[in-house]
Amino acid sequence: MKRKLEVSELIFKIISYTLLTMFALCCLYPFVYTISAALSSKDAVMYSKVILFPKGIQFDAFKEMFSNNMFWNSYANTLFLTVYGTIWSMLVAILGAYALSKKRLLFRRFFNFFLVFTMWFSAGIIPQYLNYLSTKKVFNAVGIMDDKWLVVIAMGMAAMNIILLRNAFEGVPSDIEEAAVVDGATEFQVLSKVYIPMSKSTIATVALFFAISRWNGYFWARQMISNANEHPLQVFIRLKLEEYTDPEFIAGWNRVYASDSVIYALIVCSIVPILIIYPFIQKYFAKGVNVGGVKE
Repeated sequence: MKRKLEVSELIFKIISYTLLTMFALCCLYPFVYTISAALSSKDAVMYSKVILFPKGIQFDAFKEMFSNNMFWNSYANTLFLTVYGTIWSMLVAILGAYALSKKRLLFRRFFNFFLVFTMWFSAGIIPQYLNYLSTKKVFNAVGIMDDKWLVVIAMGMAAMNIILLRNAFEGVPSDIEEAAVVDGATEFQVLSKVYIPMSKSTIATVALFFAISRWNGYFWARQMISNANEHPLQVFIRLKLEEYTDPEFIAGWNRVYASDSVIYALIVCSIVPILIIYPFIQKYFAKGVNVGGVKE
């Protein structure tokens, strides 16, 4: 039988749902406005006539963007950084978390403390930049001239994600590992056949964190990648924003759509892949964070 709601509980639910709905609409509005501004006419964007829905619909901004070879080149670079960066980061995180989850590891407490210490204190941007420059020289010396690999490898570690995975691995029953060892499983087989399958929720969540970080990466990609042909999408968008907001450029603009519409179109295209991937990983998100974030 359904329990009858108390008046106070009913009021609480109404207020909660109302606030959550308002919060969801506030989060959704910028995305809707971006799409509308990308599709609206020049006058509608320049004179702030676009509030929610597009006015004077046109697709010329998207056509100009799609006809730009540098756009597709930057998109390919972003896919490169995201795919290989996520794979490399997950490899580092899984191996590091597996080792730190073992009580038999020598100096385990020291390594765990050292990992957490890097979250509390950072050397700063300048030492990090100098470190990356030194790494870049080493890469060039061995014949790796593609700066994208530098960004992939240098940004491969995230202490918080390693801690999430470590906590998830510590939650795996030791009896299962012992049974696998008795059956003759090697250390690598224990990791791949026992720990990874039993921690797939946390692994999927951490992989999403890494993928979003690589996809949205801007600062270090702009600092370390000197070749314009290797710039990822976020750097391309920033450079276009600087170009299209220049007063001289705007003064010479004589097209049927606003220059801002091209920027909005770029933003829409940069968001779409994450929106496509996220629903498939969402089911693992809450469970993965809870399992990896709480130590039993």
